[in-house]
Amino acid sequence: MGRMARWEPDALGRLQQAALELYGERGYDQTTVAEIATRAGLTERTFFRYFADKREVLFWGAGALQQLLVDRVASAPDSATPLAAVAMALEAAAAGFEPRRDYARQRQAVIAAHAELMERELIKLASLASAMADALRRRGVTDPAASLTGEAGVAVFKVAFERWLNDTKRRDFSRHIRESIDELTAVATGKRIVRAEPSPSRSARASRPKPPTRRHS
Repeated sequence: MGRMARWEPDALGRLQQAALELYGERGYDQTTVAEIATRAGLTERTFFRYFADKREVLFWGAGALQQLLVDRVASAPDSATPLAAVAMALEAAAAGFEPRRDYARQRQAVIAAHAELMERELIKLASLASAMADALRRRGVTDPAASLTGEAGVAVFKVAFERWLNDTKRRDFSRHIRESIDELTAVATGKRIVRAEPSPSRSARASRPKPPTRRHS
């Protein structure tokens, strides 16, 4: 085999996909960096250009996600409430997840099966909450409101993410974000959410029993 080029096309994506395949087939603990690189058709040296170790394959992009959330909180309109600013940031982030739903589902299954990875995931989420709280403080939001809103934003993200992964109707992540924000607001204000139900189809209406005709004596 000839010597591989220094920069392989889509090396990052190939390594991520190869890692997930192997984690699913052999288990995370039994998979080595060498095996991931081989499955991707790359070298170990190429692997380490992108990731510090096999764990970080699952957490690549966390820094970019955090920066996006911070930037969107900062750019929210001055009139936006703290929770509204965080909601806008979460919806913007959700769009980037949409094309990778299947990858996200596989990744989450691997993380959920390993305490070490779950701990790393929780650290990532705590960092997101802290970063959003800092962004709110720079908007003039004082504590404890800034900290509480940052934590609430991460709670919304977690709930919406899980619902998105398990949504058999494959509705958008951003929709789950909005619905989770609405639920949180309802809890805080005591207002009941009334969601519009789809109108019954003509056939469904036709199949309903008709009320008995009242006869006049």
